[in-house]
Amino acid sequence: MKEINITELKNALEDSFQLVDIRDEGSVIYGMIPGAMHMAFSKFENDIEDCVDKLQKDKRIIVYCQRGEKSKDIASQLEDLGFDSYSLVGGYNAFLMDSIQTDDLEESRQKAEESIRKKFHKSLFSPFAKACKKYELIQEGDHIAVCISGGKDSMLMAKLFQEIQRHRKVSFDLTFLVMDPGYNAENRKLIESNAKRLGIPVTIFESTIFDAVDMIEKNPCYLCARMRRGYLYSKAKELGCNKIALGHHY
Repeated sequence: MKEINITELKNALEDSFQLVDIRDEGSVIYGMIPGAMHMAFSKFENDIEDCVDKLQKDKRIIVYCQRGEKSKDIASQLEDLGFDSYSLVGGYNAFLMDSIQTDDLEESRQKAEESIRKKFHKSLFSPFAKACKKYELIQEGDHIAVCISGGKDSMLMAKLFQEIQRHRKVSFDLTFLVMDPGYNAENRKLIESNAKRLGIPVTIFESTIFDAVDMIEKNPCYLCARMRRGYLYSKAKELGCNKIALGHHY
């Protein structure tokens, strides 16, 4: 099984390879590597005929998944079928990290904030601001811990808080709190990079939650969620926050 890294992919001639995204449909709706074709399959053997019909034997076939693990097996099986196939090292995550590193950080931040003020003002910022005012969620002198998991919901919530703070109708402080429950280095780096790209100054603290629930068979997700909430409350209190904001509440 052969591999190719993101730098080699970027330097390759476009007409010399065929790029194949094998992630599920729920993943690809959030983005694909430009020029890739999508082939999702749960069991490669069951879909082999459909896949082979769409592949070009006169080109290198470069397969990628999310992290560069599943693609190794697929690339190997394609090689057995006579294709010059490769697995992309690090998968789609490697592409994202490369994109973030080559981005203009200030331009990325400005673009995100401009979209909130213009394109999504009516659908996102306006309802957020109205709810904060109607229910008196933000009051003079508040110190709010905005909890960030790294996903789109919490990242957006953080930007909305920054935007409403910019209007300064009341004076309040924000701490953008990220708890690392045991992420692998790659996932943590991605959260840090995205936060930097969006201009969110995160405060990160660590816990051992993933290790604690790893051997739990009954309701591990429920226990993990309860423990995460407890750690966040404790850290927010330690930092002097009097309120906590989460991204998954209507």
